[in-house]
Amino acid sequence: MSQFSEEIRKRRTFAIISHPDAGKTTLTEKLLLFGGAIHVAGAVKSNKIKKTATSDWMEIEKQRGISVATSVMGFNYDDYKINILDTPGHQDFAEDTFRTLTAVDSVIIVVDIAKGVEAQTRKLMEVCRMRKTPVIVFVNKLDRDGKDPFDLLDEIEEELQINVRPLSWPIDMGQRFKGVYNIFEEKLNLYTPSKQFVTENIEFKDINSPELENHIGAPLAVKLRSDIELIEGVYPEFDVNTYLAGDVAPVFFGSALNNFGVKELLDCFVRIAPSPRPVQAIERKVEPEEDTFSGFVFKIHANMDPNHRSCIAFVKVCSGRFERNANYKHIRHGKMMRFSSPTAFMAQKKEVLDEAFAGDIVGLPDTGNFKIGDSLTAGEDLHFKGLPSFSPEMFKYIENDDPMKTKQLNKGIDQLMDEGVAQLFINQFNGRKIIGTVGQLQFEVIQYRLLHEYGAQCRWDPISLYKACWIESDNAQVLENFKKRKVQYMAVDREGRDVFLADSGYVLMMAQNDFPQIKFHFTSEF
Repeated sequence: MSQFSEEIRKRRTFAIISHPDAGKTTLTEKLLLFGGAIHVAGAVKSNKIKKTATSDWMEIEKQRGISVATSVMGFNYDDYKINILDTPGHQDFAEDTFRTLTAVDSVIIVVDIAKGVEAQTRKLMEVCRMRKTPVIVFVNKLDRDGKDPFDLLDEIEEELQINVRPLSWPIDMGQRFKGVYNIFEEKLNLYTPSKQFVTENIEFKDINSPELENHIGAPLAVKLRSDIELIEGVYPEFDVNTYLAGDVAPVFFGSALNNFGVKELLDCFVRIAPSPRPVQAIERKVEPEEDTFSGFVFKIHANMDPNHRSCIAFVKVCSGRFERNANYKHIRHGKMMRFSSPTAFMAQKKEVLDEAFAGDIVGLPDTGNFKIGDSLTAGEDLHFKGLPSFSPEMFKYIENDDPMKTKQLNKGIDQLMDEGVAQLFINQFNGRKIIGTVGQLQFEVIQYRLLHEYGAQCRWDPISLYKACWIESDNAQVLENFKKRKVQYMAVDREGRDVFLADSGYVLMMAQNDFPQIKFHFTSEF
């Protein structure tokens, strides 16, 4: 048994994912409230104090009211050390979210009672299914009118292709919302609209007791009893192992904005959610209990502090203990490095940490040494896999709008590309720089950040492209012929790899037919 088992057992590292506006950032904030990490929720929007959500701190996020970068936040609750990764819900930033899912052990999906399951959530669920990540569903916004809970459960099962099991049940909704019955703890939680604290919990083992009428009135009591009876009849009894295997998703109901049902979610979560799990490297499987440190970079963030042009590489600790000032091997560079000021996060506030264990997320100040997917170990050569860059779907030429600021522009582009916000291709025919993204919004974010963080002005020129794909072939001559024939459409990425820029689906299909010896890849990981 490892000396760190006790520490590892306490760790819970998870991501919150949802469609934009389902209330993910609000939920994150309320969880932090219970952890004592913040004292007033950012949802307080009075005229005197203009607070924005703790986890959204980039300027553009405040203006748009959306999260564009994944935030990492840690807090303690009871005896557990909890790390939350809040992810962008907006689909233009899906790639950031996909990468974040490689660094977590479980996931909470937030679903809006009125809107149900939306397209973005479906995509993210596919990633969870692929990785067998355990999922808990939180149905939010019960203080508004929405779908019938039974219908919604059917929709979740169908859309997300996972079995569900309600562990709490709403008593009416909208204006008439009375609270929820917590099936997991056999308690009645009554609701009073108040945004800063949780209302009374009543121990309620026997739902058939006439006491129930005193709390919620006769008509609702009758309905609750028949609902619960139906649930017990339709859904199998809750079994933690099916949840851990990723086969069943427990469902909770509540209203994050009103802080209702959140503590119940958290209490159940810390009891059933998995502690850090083994991670697959190309060489072997890495167990969290191992004594030696290993970890990988899953995200890079430029300019956490606008006054210092610094980048931070987020490292997920996979095994052992990370120590400040110890020597670790950067596998891609093959050199030893030490870190004198590794940090832990509470949204933007960060503090220097002396040690971290498997499951923790450590921020390392980065002067350009790291790329997404890099491995760090105590010396063993390990390569962690599963951090792809996707083939972009939107392209624009990026041009310098202020010749005096060429240096700033280039540095800005470099750092933002390291973050994985977008991809840079250099057209081999005319030498121009092309930025490829998965969504329109990223162009605005890049332009805004170049101006405000680097003082560089860029402008976009249109280019009509269908897809970028990485090409390779075992036959050097064939590759050469292809590049000659497609000379106007060839580019290289930042690694110097060949990229074919197809300007239509037809052209891409023809190229694949005419050159059977060339492999076309649509993610950069091959």
